[in-house]
Amino acid sequence: MSLRDALLVVVGGLVAGMANTVAGGGSLLSFPLLVALGLPPLDANVTNTVGILPAALGGIAGFRRELRGQGSRLLGLLPVSIVGALGGAALLLTTPAHAFNRIVPVLILLACAVLLLQQRIARLLEGRHSHRTWLLRAGLFVTAMYGGYFGAAVSVVVLALLAVTIDDTLQRLNAVKVPLAGAMNLVSGIAFAIFAPVHWVYVLVLAPSTLVGGRIGAAAARRIPDQPLRIAVVVLGVIAAAWLAFSH
Repeated sequence: MSLRDALLVVVGGLVAGMANTVAGGGSLLSFPLLVALGLPPLDANVTNTVGILPAALGGIAGFRRELRGQGSRLLGLLPVSIVGALGGAALLLTTPAHAFNRIVPVLILLACAVLLLQQRIARLLEGRHSHRTWLLRAGLFVTAMYGGYFGAAVSVVVLALLAVTIDDTLQRLNAVKVPLAGAMNLVSGIAFAIFAPVHWVYVLVLAPSTLVGGRIGAAAARRIPDQPLRIAVVVLGVIAAAWLAFSH
C-alpha cells in the first residue's frame, strides 16, 4: 500500500465511521474506496467488514448517556442480530465470487433506496402498532442476514425498524442501533477473518480511523441534521454501483 492509498483509507475510515454513527451507510463510502484502490469486490467487502468493526466501539462510547436503561432491550435483540448475521456470512462464504460481483451493485442500489426513503417509510408505518414485536424481530433477522452478507447501510435499516416498532426518542433508538449493527459486523467479521480473503494491511489502517470516526460521529449526531449526509452517501453509492456494474 502506498502512502497516498494509506491516507485515502484513513480519510475514508474517518468519514465512514462518522456516517455509520450519525446516519448510517458508511460502508457505501469505504467499500467502493477499497475497490477503487484495487481490491476485488469480494475481498473489499470482507476487508471492509473487518476494518469498520471499531466504529461501533467509538459510537457506543459516544452514546453512553443515551444507552443508559436500555440493557434489557439490547439483550432481547442481540441474539436475533447474531443468528441472522451468521446466516448471511455463511451465505457469502459459500457464494462464488463472480456471483457476488454481479449482485453487489444491486445490493448497493437497494441500500441507497432504503437510506433515501427511510423517513418516508417510517411515516408510512407510523401508528400501526399491531404485531410490532413480531415485525421488529423478523425484520431484524432478515436485516442481519443482509448485514452478514454485505452490510452497506445495514444500520439505516436497523434504525428504521426500531423507529417504527418502538415508542422512544430517535436519539435513544439511534444509540441502540449502534451495538446491534456492530454485533452483526462482529459476527461476520470473525467468520471472514478466519475463512475469507481479508487484506490485513488495509484493515490495520482502516480500523483505527473508523474508531475515531465513530466517536466523533456520536458527538456530531446530537448537533447536526443527518439529511445532507444521507443525500451525499446516496449519490456516492449510486456512482459506485454504476462503476462496479460496468467495470466487470
